[in-house]
Amino acid sequence: MIRLKSRDEVEKMRLSGAKLGTVLGYIGDMVEPGITTGDLNRAAELRIRELGAAPAFLHYMGYPAALCVSVNEEVIHGIPGRRVLKDGDVVSLDLGLIYEGYYADSAVTIACGDVAPDDAHLIDTTRDCLEAGIRAAVQGGRLGDIGSVVQGLAERNGMNVVREYVGHGIGRELHEDPEVPNYGKPGTGINLKEGLVIAIEPMVNAGSPVVRVLDDSWTVVTADGRHSAHFEHTIAITARGPLVLTQR
Repeated sequence: MIRLKSRDEVEKMRLSGAKLGTVLGYIGDMVEPGITTGDLNRAAELRIRELGAAPAFLHYMGYPAALCVSVNEEVIHGIPGRRVLKDGDVVSLDLGLIYEGYYADSAVTIACGDVAPDDAHLIDTTRDCLEAGIRAAVQGGRLGDIGSVVQGLAERNGMNVVREYVGHGIGRELHEDPEVPNYGKPGTGINLKEGLVIAIEPMVNAGSPVVRVLDDSWTVVTADGRHSAHFEHTIAITARGPLVLTQR
């Protein structure tokens, strides 16, 4: 069931999203050669709690950390630990928090040191896919409009969107209806109405769209071993256009 949010609820989600944007920006600035993914996770959880919020991912369906850190061929849900980041790594950070009962969810991909030109292009393209998806999230549009522009932009750049994992509604729960695919046809899907709050999150692979899950039951990697990038914002549909709630 899709729950449209009141203006008061959207404002509460904006406060939650602002805290998340602050933390994710802080963690992103820490990404450099020599730091471990576990260091990033510990810093994220500490900063979330300092802001009076709670980590949304920690223990969610058994996930063991507050932050997802996915490196190079890892698409999403990478578990942070002892891995040391190296110069040239493509590092995706996915983070969620809960503040006064409302969830916020956002992701960013960061170049660690000097990345290869192809990786820089992958990161830029995925960021552009998110921005295009947000521009398509307008009152009176359809859900398929969002996926269509994301898919089209990725494919025009010789890349592919992941199909097994998608964006989602969000509010008092981390994952609410509707699902928000990064592919589709314009003019199809549900109507986009004021009060709909969704997480748009393109996951773009440099090569094949096919992915698999590692033995840890969480980490999703590209089947061909090529690199992937991931960007995400929580946004609200409003009469004045899409409102990004997780600005960094």
